[in-house]
Amino acid sequence: MKYLLITFIATCLAIFLLLKTRLVNIALDQPNQRSLHSNVIPRTGGLAIMVSVLAVWGLMAQAWIWLVLPLFLVAVSLIDDMRELSVRWRLLAQLLACSIFVWFTVPDFAWWSMILVVLAMTWMVNLYNFMDGSDGLAGGMALFGFGAYGVAAFLSNDMNFALMSGCIVTAVLAFLLFNFHPARIFMGDAGSVPLGFLAGSIGLYGWQHDLWPVWFPVMVFSPFIVDATATLLKRLLRGEKIWQAHRSHYYQRLVQMGWGHRKTAIAEYVLMLAAGGSAVLLIHQSMLMVLFILMLWVLVYVAIMWLIDRLWTAHVRI
Repeated sequence: MKYLLITFIATCLAIFLLLKTRLVNIALDQPNQRSLHSNVIPRTGGLAIMVSVLAVWGLMAQAWIWLVLPLFLVAVSLIDDMRELSVRWRLLAQLLACSIFVWFTVPDFAWWSMILVVLAMTWMVNLYNFMDGSDGLAGGMALFGFGAYGVAAFLSNDMNFALMSGCIVTAVLAFLLFNFHPARIFMGDAGSVPLGFLAGSIGLYGWQHDLWPVWFPVMVFSPFIVDATATLLKRLLRGEKIWQAHRSHYYQRLVQMGWGHRKTAIAEYVLMLAAGGSAVLLIHQSMLMVLFILMLWVLVYVAIMWLIDRLWTAHVRI
């Protein structure tokens, strides 16, 4: 428990320093036509999260791979927050980190399996970044997503992984004190990119070590996976440049239709809690029950997207 408390306090102190000193100007979010905000706000909250988490993981003597790769992504993403790196360099760094992780943790995979896993992890990194666009949203997904990881690891008697996930949860909880609407600080790429990497890497590692089934991480983070993937496919079909910023995610449309950041975040929290909670409850159930519940979730997501699309169509006609 001491590690969880240290992470919470360290994150609060780090954010305080980032807001109350000259460090506030390291990276600023300048509003544009695609933003959901109108004020200039620091986007260094993710730096506070990750520095605190990685420092405590170091105290816990975690393996190098859990420290070096996230730190590498934090450094590259912080440069991007400050100077806007090209898509090419960002993607190269993400592919490199994911490839190294897969190479060292699942060496028995066939080469084609490794490629698929690397691509899936890289997509997880990017979709998490895409979904970081509304107050409290990315922090909430980390809170409930890694919270589900921690509970599942605890139930499987892996206290090390439970503590690792718990540290992320307490760090994000501290961040949400400053990020829930009205946000005083944003997560930025230095937070969303490594968190997306950890969502994928911890999910893969937990599956490989029999902490949970392969579908578990997908279900836990499905609120982000479904929104980002469906939006990407729709933009591809419309011939849009998918690497450009936009405001067509489902959560963005809810904000624009008058729900606002607070109501949208709370609605997403309910969805995240339901997805993560049902995933944990299903771990030790029969495959038939798992398939039944997964199909129900597919229907739920289809219904949610259909309803938002209809409301959006009516909204833009006004």
